[in-house]
Amino acid sequence: MTQTPTLNRRIVLNARPNGAPTAQDFRMEHGEVPQPGPGQVLLRTLYLSLDPYMRGRMSDAASYATPMALGDVMVGGTVSRVEHSAHAGFDPGALVVGAAGWQDYSLADGEGLNALYPGDPHPSRALGVLGMPGFTAYMGLLDIGQPVAGETVVVAAASGAVGSVVGQVARLKGCRVVGIAGGNEKCRYVVNELGFDDCIDHLAEGMPNALAAACPAGIDVYFENVGGEVFDAVLPLLNTRSRIPVCGLIAGYNATTLPAGPDRLGLLEATLLKKRIRMQGFITMADYGSRWNEFAGAMREWVREEKVKVREDIVFGLENAPDAFMGMLQGRNFGKLIVQLAYE
Repeated sequence: MTQTPTLNRRIVLNARPNGAPTAQDFRMEHGEVPQPGPGQVLLRTLYLSLDPYMRGRMSDAASYATPMALGDVMVGGTVSRVEHSAHAGFDPGALVVGAAGWQDYSLADGEGLNALYPGDPHPSRALGVLGMPGFTAYMGLLDIGQPVAGETVVVAAASGAVGSVVGQVARLKGCRVVGIAGGNEKCRYVVNELGFDDCIDHLAEGMPNALAAACPAGIDVYFENVGGEVFDAVLPLLNTRSRIPVCGLIAGYNATTLPAGPDRLGLLEATLLKKRIRMQGFITMADYGSRWNEFAGAMREWVREEKVKVREDIVFGLENAPDAFMGMLQGRNFGKLIVQLAYE
């Protein structure tokens, strides 16, 4: 079903997942299109971003952000068109970036909305390389990773929205870049299209040995967004004074218990100590919001000059968002995952 001017579809949190999310954890609701009051705008969602952090928001465990309540509209970044405006700062027809979530229509008072450049031929990129994922890659790599020309940078989920940007920026800084991705097709893309020096398939047998062979001088920067067995393979290859920006641990997002096997905490702590390794987590907007303009100016220029290439995995239809989201957590997406709700 496509958008209509009179019906507002919303996908809400129906139940908290126990392990991997299922279709029963989501519920589609239908209602009237809301009407803007004084100082408000009515937004029609065109593009919805699907990102791993949403899995954490579905849980009621303590975290850096307030969990969604049952019945809440699923959270998510959006590109929307202003349908009606009672706000002096936004004209009807303008495209804006915000956080309307998984629904066709929403009201906003202007806070948190940012207008896109008129005539932007790729508005969906504001949810990926020119949005939060790109900002995450830029700040995590450059501020925490601090790559130096000639060093080896390794990034997991290398074909994804964050990892693909990390690797390309590291190459711009003169580093040797090794990606880790799931499957031969993704690895070929990372090397042949994005310009990584090598890419290791984490689904293949012998991944730790293959990673070691690809990093003969060890690893100076590891951009962590996966965890699990990938980090186990990385840990013994880390060099003295290496840096580990930690932006996500998708391998464990659906876990309900600690992973089986020996306790690795002692090994991790000993490695961090002996090699004086810097391992730092970060929350992009909370920690670096004041540097948005720095990122936006640099990344927009790199994309314009095709020094940073972009791949989007676009799914059409709000009703397909739950399945696409569940697939993303299993690694089925190829590139920045976006749901297109309507044609512009």
